[in-house]
Amino acid sequence: MKPGRSNEEPAAGSIRLRLLVAYEGSGFDGWQSQASGNAVQDFLERAVAGLVGERRVVHGSGRTDAGVHALGQVAHVDVPEGRLSVEAWAGALNAQLPTGVRVLEVRRAARGFHARFSAVGKEYVYRMWNARPLHPLEAGRVWHLPTPVDRGLLRQCALLLQGSHDFAGFAANRGRPEKSTERTIYTLTLKTAGPLLTVRFAGNGFLYRMVRMLAGSMVRVAQGKADVAWLEELLSRPAGRRTSFCAPAEGLYLKSVRYR
Repeated sequence: MKPGRSNEEPAAGSIRLRLLVAYEGSGFDGWQSQASGNAVQDFLERAVAGLVGERRVVHGSGRTDAGVHALGQVAHVDVPEGRLSVEAWAGALNAQLPTGVRVLEVRRAARGFHARFSAVGKEYVYRMWNARPLHPLEAGRVWHLPTPVDRGLLRQCALLLQGSHDFAGFAANRGRPEKSTERTIYTLTLKTAGPLLTVRFAGNGFLYRMVRMLAGSMVRVAQGKADVAWLEELLSRPAGRRTSFCAPAEGLYLKSVRYR
């Protein structure tokens, strides 16, 4: 089977490690391995190879685009049993990684665990800075919105989009059709702290760029450039209709991945 698709258990003499990974995404070409060698997966696989002497595929829970950050990406990798204690792997990997990527925790995975195929839900947060000056420490970490945003309308949009829907109108084209575009968002809430607006999305799964397109469309309404009826139309009649408003990558964070 191709790397990245196997759900088999580790080969004899190997154990499967479950990694909790955080990264500041602005310096990387996303999660998935790229020809440039500058994806987070590339750096992790080189770090593992430096410790075991050969390439081992590091499987992530899913892709994140270039510029997207992660607070709690989950990955797994099969390594030779006894090479290091499980407790020693995080420090050993971090010693090989650039400062923008850190393995926060390593555990021995349960039998049959797969970072992608065992996942049953994810949580993202999208951060916006709604003030004319952008705080310098937030550069590259928020979507800067210098003009007014109606927070009441943002909350109205959040209530509308929460629940089970066909989200085809909020998905970018990945070049291949999705088996299903129906997803359930369990939680979609807005938290405010001065100029910082944080939208939390928790659901059973998300389509390609879905969170960024939802955030971009919500802001479009909250800035008075579209109305709620437009959002309702995209949600209730998605066939052949798609929003073109995609929020920038730098405001998006993969917060956590849920497993049974």
